[in-house]
Amino acid sequence: MMGSSLENCPVPTEQQPLNEYEELKNDWLFRDSILSWGKYTKTIFWFWAWSWLVAGPVAASSFPPQKQIFNFLLCGSAAASVTVVLVLIRLYLGWYYVRDRLYSTTVFYEESGWYDGQIWTKPQSVITRDRLIVTYEINPIFQRLQITFGALVLMYLIGTIVWHFL
Repeated sequence: MMGSSLENCPVPTEQQPLNEYEELKNDWLFRDSILSWGKYTKTIFWFWAWSWLVAGPVAASSFPPQKQIFNFLLCGSAAASVTVVLVLIRLYLGWYYVRDRLYSTTVFYEESGWYDGQIWTKPQSVITRDRLIVTYEINPIFQRLQITFGALVLMYLIGTIVWHFL
């Protein structure tokens, strides 16, 4: 990992943007956002399905399934998708932080604590490498997250329209 352009890098290893990217990419939650569309969708579905453990009883208390099955299903689905929205926001913010650090020409870092922050200017070779990672690795993740957010908004709109016809 230590190339000639990083030999004089004063940024601690764990604060170097490339290492932050690798760490995020290997984290269990973030790792799933870089998998194939099928596996990614399956993970999102599992978050939604497990959320029904809370959303189902709450929806059932307002709309008894025996009497108002469609209202129960719409309300429960919407409530369960709140967890999905929170997970997507967490993914978006994590990837945004790393993308911002990789894309920047400078790196803010702390040598030993919050009180001694420094700024390191990246050499051109590191800037080029980091921006290639942003372009080819991270930007597609943002596109995927935006599509997922769009799909959720569309489902909420469809659910709202269906709700008004019940």
